[in-house]
Amino acid sequence: MNKINLKETVENLIDTFLYAGKVSLELREKGLTKEIKIDNTPVSNGDLEVNRIITKKIMELTPNILVVSEETSDNKSANNLRDFWLIDPIDGTYDYINNLDEFTINAGLIISNKPAAGLIYAPAKKRMFFSYGENYAFELINGKNIKLDCSNNFEKDNIKFVSYSNNINPEIEKIHNKLNVKSFTRMKSSLKFCVIASGEYDGYVAEPRACEWDIAAGHAILNHAGGKITDFNGSEILYGKKDFKNPSLILKNKNIL
Repeated sequence: MNKINLKETVENLIDTFLYAGKVSLELREKGLTKEIKIDNTPVSNGDLEVNRIITKKIMELTPNILVVSEETSDNKSANNLRDFWLIDPIDGTYDYINNLDEFTINAGLIISNKPAAGLIYAPAKKRMFFSYGENYAFELINGKNIKLDCSNNFEKDNIKFVSYSNNINPEIEKIHNKLNVKSFTRMKSSLKFCVIASGEYDGYVAEPRACEWDIAAGHAILNHAGGKITDFNGSEILYGKKDFKNPSLILKNKNIL
């Protein structure tokens, strides 16, 4: 692939993400049209419009890199993908269509099957996160880029995780106990990655579920804030797998052994 400037590319996408978030909220205010997809999950006109906005800008900035989005069939059958974008225009569609606030807009750039850059915007919370390399992970706050460090606020005797559900299964509970997790809070969408990257929480454990576009942007942001992401066996998470299916996941603060 052609060499691209990750910093420049990501920074040129931020305004597009903020605009797409504004559109998503305006469309929700007007009343969304909703359909059920073949996988029995919901999609709205908001998902599709956000997808159009961010895909268009990404293709303008990096025309030689394929885009794979949850909401289109484009490039999903491509073989041997190594360098590509993964887009989830609305992660947490249930929250989005039900006037809740944890939904996010996501794009992750994969280079050589590893996350190289990521952007996540939570419009209803007005939180914009992005990264483009090790030690270059940020949250945009009041017009300033505030560097993220997942070790902020870490207390080894008060380890706090997020969880997909209030009811965790025995395998996840076993991992929590091994990592000395003292409490967990339910949180949906890729916002989980961001609050770990910022040091608000210390980790997250999940069995195999969802797809690569759900985690790519967050993976980049957390990695670049000093976090660690592996499967349950401690193996690295790579991208471009068959059907884009995720393995098990352990996200954690770099201070947790």
